[in-house]
Amino acid sequence: MEVTEDIFEKYPDVLTFNQMREMLGNIGKTLAYKLLQNKEIESFRLGKNYRILKSKIIEYLERQ
Repeated sequence: MEVTEDIFEKYPDVLTFNQMREMLGNIGKTLAYKLLQNKEIESFRLGKNYRILKSKIIEYLERQ
């Protein structure tokens, strides 16, 4: 599946957990945490909060 970055241009390059959920079609919190914890989508922690690169979400979508 090829994902064009144009549909995500309104999002910043580094996303919050909730922004990631929104990009993925408003998925639930449980599924979102599972994707991050299983490293299906790469992320990093900033304090207690997840941060996700927009490019990593696009990569994930292209693998689906």
